[in-house]
Amino acid sequence: MPEIKKIVLTGGPCAGKTTALVKITEYFSGFGYKVFNVPEVPTIYSTAGWNYLTPNRDLYYQGERAILETQLALEDQFVHLAEVCTKPVLIVCDRGTMDISAYIRPEEWEEITRMAGTSPSELHERYDAVLHLVSAADGAEQYYTTATNATRYEQANEEGLRIARELDKKVIKAWTGHPHLRVINNHDDFENKLNRVLNEIAKVVGLPQPVQDERIFRVRITGEIPECSESLITQTYLVAEPGSEVRLRRREWSGGKVVNVHRSKKRLSDTEVIETERKVDNNLYEQMLQQADPYRSTIKKRRQSFIWKGQFFEIDTFLEPVHDLVMMETKGIAAQEPVKFPPFIEVLEDVTGNSRYLNYNIALNR
Repeated sequence: MPEIKKIVLTGGPCAGKTTALVKITEYFSGFGYKVFNVPEVPTIYSTAGWNYLTPNRDLYYQGERAILETQLALEDQFVHLAEVCTKPVLIVCDRGTMDISAYIRPEEWEEITRMAGTSPSELHERYDAVLHLVSAADGAEQYYTTATNATRYEQANEEGLRIARELDKKVIKAWTGHPHLRVINNHDDFENKLNRVLNEIAKVVGLPQPVQDERIFRVRITGEIPECSESLITQTYLVAEPGSEVRLRRREWSGGKVVNVHRSKKRLSDTEVIETERKVDNNLYEQMLQQADPYRSTIKKRRQSFIWKGQFFEIDTFLEPVHDLVMMETKGIAAQEPVKFPPFIEVLEDVTGNSRYLNYNIALNR
């Protein structure tokens, strides 16, 4: 059986998914992959006559249930096709099953997943990665349009932009907890956004990626962070061969959700690196802890994740082995692009590229 990877490409309205799908197909076909694109199921139903703005609540409910069941069946059929291919396969889903939960009441979502014989945790596990492209309505309003999608109801006015931003955040919330959820920022140059998509998928399939420094800042929080996702991270470094870094991370959210991820990072040269991640269950997590690097402490930190003006930020407040350090990181912002610093953050120092502030080295504090 060939290697099969299944990716969800999602995001709020006018995020660039259609263009990204074309780019993904061209790029990875060039590396010898068979690329299948699973079409966006809600659009199939909308163009067929179903309208999610219908005042008929029963019709709305049955439509969302039908979308979920069709999505599951369609994805499964593409997996069957992939299983008989003779080369590695990349299945790219234009939206995934969890997107539906952003458009339906929680109690209805619970009911239709149960009737479909599944659950949110099982739906997360169907995919190797989820790439969320931030809507142009958040930080790139000048590019927001409804002309590219005849079924889009979020109009290009202030109210439409507000609705689009809210949907964007609801979709991210729906996928929060997936071990390989990556939020792709808006950029001044749309090509940079597409390149970030390609790099993240390259990580999933194990292709070399260019070495990229994330933008990292030592900060102080001066106000309330709006609409952020909070989690507690416990991070342990394992014994690894020279030139490699192996990390075991447990991430916990309120409500009892826990995700464990094993990450291996190997530098091939000054310009290329291979990085792989895989989810591990609690039993394997406990076993792997026996391989902890004795020279490095376990890191504990509280993470707050949010979008501000189209850019995705993560703020880590360290609890152990240091307790007076707050770091803010934003991924996917090109070196020449300005960072849109939120007003509730005071930047103390730009520490991008400063090895002292790498988690791997912070763990040396004992």
